[in-house]
Amino acid sequence: MILQALYNYYQILLNDPPEGVEIAEPGYSNAPVSYALNLSEQGELLDIIPLFVPVQQGKKTVELPKRMNVPEQVKRSVNIAANFLCDNATYVLGLTGKEAKDPDYAQKRFEAFRERNVQLLQKADSPAAHAVIAFLQKYNPKTASQHSVIARHLEGLLEGGNLIFQVQGKNVLDDPAIRRVWEETRTGQQATEMQCLVTGQKEPVARLHPDVKGVPGAQTKGASLVSFNLDAFTSYGKEQGANSPISQRVASGYGVALNYLLSRQNPNQPIFLGDTAVVYWADAPDKRYASAFYSFLNPEYQQGQEEGKTEEAHDENKRKRANKAEKILGEVAKSVEQGRAMDLAKLREDLDDNTRFYVLGLAPNASRLAVRFFLSEPFGIFAERIMQHYEDLQIEKEYANQPTYISPYRILAECVSPKVTQRDDEVKKSWSLLGGAFMRSILTGAPYPESLYSAILNRIRHDGEETTGNTRFRSVKINYFRTAYIKAHLLRKYRRYGKNPYQEVLQMSLNESYTNTPYVLGRLFAVLEKVQKEAIGDTINATIKDRYFTSACATPASVFPTLLRLSNYWTSKAEYGGSSERKIQTLLNMLDAAPFPARLNLEEQGVFVLGYYHQKAAFYKTNSNLNE
Repeated sequence: MILQALYNYYQILLNDPPEGVEIAEPGYSNAPVSYALNLSEQGELLDIIPLFVPVQQGKKTVELPKRMNVPEQVKRSVNIAANFLCDNATYVLGLTGKEAKDPDYAQKRFEAFRERNVQLLQKADSPAAHAVIAFLQKYNPKTASQHSVIARHLEGLLEGGNLIFQVQGKNVLDDPAIRRVWEETRTGQQATEMQCLVTGQKEPVARLHPDVKGVPGAQTKGASLVSFNLDAFTSYGKEQGANSPISQRVASGYGVALNYLLSRQNPNQPIFLGDTAVVYWADAPDKRYASAFYSFLNPEYQQGQEEGKTEEAHDENKRKRANKAEKILGEVAKSVEQGRAMDLAKLREDLDDNTRFYVLGLAPNASRLAVRFFLSEPFGIFAERIMQHYEDLQIEKEYANQPTYISPYRILAECVSPKVTQRDDEVKKSWSLLGGAFMRSILTGAPYPESLYSAILNRIRHDGEETTGNTRFRSVKINYFRTAYIKAHLLRKYRRYGKNPYQEVLQMSLNESYTNTPYVLGRLFAVLEKVQKEAIGDTINATIKDRYFTSACATPASVFPTLLRLSNYWTSKAEYGGSSERKIQTLLNMLDAAPFPARLNLEEQGVFVLGYYHQKAAFYKTNSNLNE
């Protein structure tokens, strides 16, 4: 199903290529090319032409190799395998800057390149083919550094980029005779003919599947989505690709589509959560679906762009998406960015609700790729589930400038201590499985992963009251993002059961009539913290929240008697101590005869946090009203 969907998308890209992007035909691949060797018709090296193009990256303009369609490249690890008319300087010119154990390291690779290319080009009766043959037969790698043309570009050549050939300034890959030879050679390879699992036709099957690049953590050269290399896979005489027969045509096509989705050429960039790279596409040429999906899952990020608080590089991507999106979908995406409710009915009216949409999550696994999830639904269903996710997260804000729609990335960031950076191993470790599981639950409407709930509570227990300079992303023990997730987690966990024991607490704001013990205890702790601050002020080094919150949340009986004794001192010193004392007594009256449980389970700890947060938000709202 995954390969079939990717191959269908490849057909869409081939028929309607994105602006400024070349989609490779079957048998070819789109690869970065750094230099062209310009030859005379007699095979003399006239010049080496750089093929770098300027690309805007943030505030800087950098030069990157030009992407071109070249003959499909071979898969290499430590083996010697030459490509046809496009390879690095070690193969094409026998040059290397590495100190290899084998003194003939570069020589062997050049000879493999010369042998393969001369053998194929001899079948093409054209001046371009004759010129390349003449060059390869006359060229001597041992004297290469003495050649004036090569010496001028030696440093750049040794950096490892791909090289192609030109004859009198014309690309030899555009020569019809050479293209015909390559295509005949590729389709005429001695390959096992079997029924392709995607097309159902009997065709030569791919022995090795294409490398996929762009998944963080995978090998730089690329990793395989389909691969067999153990003796266990040789049963019934089948080896490697014969275990899952996919035709060469389909393998090449799905590889092109997946590499495009993961590349920078794709205006709708992959979404990276932990070790999971999420790519998405619609089974239709209309590019608005992918643009909207990206906006749906990155509302907070998009809102930051509107406020000028994100990198300039992403602003450029956003402008490109906005230019391509038509009016209706543009309005929908803009609603999300500005924190307004999206009109799903309008969206489904103007776009085909039945258009099939795909979401694929990939993670690195040695030299292969692991599929974290693959989801396929009509686009409208995905949109509804994402909006349900945002609706579940809605809770009263701490600050007016906090985002209404909280992105998945922001919630995952709350699982990591604010003392570490996002490049640290702790982040990668904690996000490795959470990211994929969390995204899958959002897109399927399933309960959120319990491991994420535990991770959020764990950070609440261990974090102090340290803050960053930006109040929009305050990293404190109890904050808007963590509490919103706790509320949403408990909502979704019991949704399928029909009756939620915590339904009355899972609200936007304070429920003063709710008598659930953990909720009331959370409110009581907030009141005690407030009266302590009123009595002592900011002179104290550590508040009861710093000292006792974790114990109060998990084992209330061990903490609250002590806090209540201390409260008698605080209320006697506070200016409005009498009012606070009455509030404390009111909350105590809402508790059972045995008011302080010995222990609270994880769900009850979450309810405790909600009670604390709701009560604090109510204090803030009251103070705001008084100031007005």
